Amino acid sequence: MSEHASLLQRHRAVMPSWVALNYERPIEIVAGKGNRVTDGEGNGYLDFFTGILSNMIGYDVPEVREAVERQIATGIVHTSTSYLLRGQIELAEKIARLSGIPDAKVFFTNSGTEANETALLLAAYTRRTDQMLAMRQSYHGRSFGAIGVTGTRAWTNLSYSPVHVHFLHGADRHLPQFKDLSDEAYIDVCVEDLRHVLATAAGGEVGALIAEPIQGVGGFTMAPDGLFRAYKEVLDEYGILLISDEVQTGWGRTGQSFFGIQSHGVTPDMMTFAKGLANGFAIGGVVARGDLMDALPAVGISTFGGNPIAMAAGNATLDYVLEHDLQSNAARQGETIIGGLRAAAETLDIVRAVRGKGLMFAVELADPATGEPSPPLAAAVLEATRERGLLVGKGGLYGNVVRMAPPLTLTDAEAAEGLAILTDALQSVNEAATS
Repeated sequence: MSEHASLLQRHRAVMPSWVALNYERPIEIVAGKGNRVTDGEGNGYLDFFTGILSNMIGYDVPEVREAVERQIATGIVHTSTSYLLRGQIELAEKIARLSGIPDAKVFFTNSGTEANETALLLAAYTRRTDQMLAMRQSYHGRSFGAIGVTGTRAWTNLSYSPVHVHFLHGADRHLPQFKDLSDEAYIDVCVEDLRHVLATAAGGEVGALIAEPIQGVGGFTMAPDGLFRAYKEVLDEYGILLISDEVQTGWGRTGQSFFGIQSHGVTPDMMTFAKGLANGFAIGGVVARGDLMDALPAVGISTFGGNPIAMAAGNATLDYVLEHDLQSNAARQGETIIGGLRAAAETLDIVRAVRGKGLMFAVELADPATGEPSPPLAAAVLEATRERGLLVGKGGLYGNVVRMAPPLTLTDAEAAEGLAILTDALQSVNEAATS
């Protein structure tokens, strides 16, 4: 039995069956350097999914490693938020400034799920309501409240929730009633639908709209730029808050703006963040208007949120992103890869769409005979890229999307290499599906 097969057998004996694993023969990642990793059987890969967007600037980055080592050397790896935490204050100052939110304050958590729970709590308390708005095809985490605002059935375990949610259009241009509309016409239709929801389905006050500028689990589907600005004009009429879930779109990844929501020309009332900020160390948080953050009357702490190790990593990572202008690099490399994929897709019958911004892009697969979403083809591309030395992810409403988010430090040579592997894998799967 191979090393990976043995480990998989042990995994299945003690881990829940619903913990998803990639590949028919799952692999263990045991080492990483730069933008490459090595598995437990010695195979090397260029990583285009980075721990689900968490190793944002790659592996074994000296600036991050040394910052963490300096903190560990003090002997203080944890004290809790019951004490002043210098690194937490420094990182909060940077995030508050970058957010553009007036009089912003920051609360740190351990994950994006917990960050979204905190934002929902702030909205529910401030607005004195359990009613929320969310987007179809969205994903906001696996906890009770976060599942409630998740608009993807495959990730929703329960039909009841602590929040009462109305789901909006905005990232579903593929539907027949929308597919022929221009961006402007689609935005107009979505705004009118929002007004109709507020006039019909919503009973009384609504707390907030929570939305991902680019839907992660949804397969990197996205609203046209400007939709959330148009939505906020309506929300402001009712006093409804806007929460931007930046867990996957923050820190310059889209290339177009530092936070995804900024591409819509609007400043939200709150933003949630996590994943890449600490380059693999557990981190999450909310940045919100100070009056919203200060409104909660009950005492609150986060035992591990904002711990010294994560803060050291977070400060070093954010400084690295800013000092090396990685937003510009994301824009440049993304243009190369997305443009290359779109050119290749012209001759590939299995490709339904190529979409993305910066270093956040996806390929949607469909049955060449019927045009229907094809999860098996996405799985085949996942396997084909791994065989060729590239790690990618999978998602989408129907599980038929290959999604990728390489490190923001991706080089010209690595972008060309990744594009070549992707193109070759797609051509191979296309040939098998159409022969």
